[in-house]
Amino acid sequence: WREHLAALDHLRQGIHLRGYAQKNPKQEYKREAFELFGSMLDMIKNEVIKMVMTVRIQSREEIDAAEAALQHAQLENVSYQHADFNPDTTPEQLLAPTTAPGTAAAADDSLGYMGMKVGRNDPCPCGSGKKFKQCHGKLA
Repeated sequence: WREHLAALDHLRQGIHLRGYAQKNPKQEYKREAFELFGSMLDMIKNEVIKMVMTVRIQSREEIDAAEAALQHAQLENVSYQHADFNPDTTPEQLLAPTTAPGTAAAADDSLGYMGMKVGRNDPCPCGSGKKFKQCHGKLA
């Protein structure tokens, strides 16, 4: 129906030229607009018939089986493994810290600025000498 409205606008813009052919532009507009409307209805009827003829009626069991097959096909390609995952490790081993105590303290010192509010133009607390927005502020 949007195409029909666009066609009517196009017809309205060019209908005044019919006056040069000694025809009433209003009557010509009404006649051609009615023809456009009839062709739009025919097009809609054809589309509806095409949809009705291609519809496939399925029972509930067929729909459920198709959905299950689709879900199985989608999950078949998924792998839930991390690069460092070892299937022999226990959950306790996974939760245990993997770094040595000395390195953990060093990491805490280097990230100590995360707790305080640092302005964008202030020097970066990591000690690089750069502005925060040029150093660690880029990550935020």
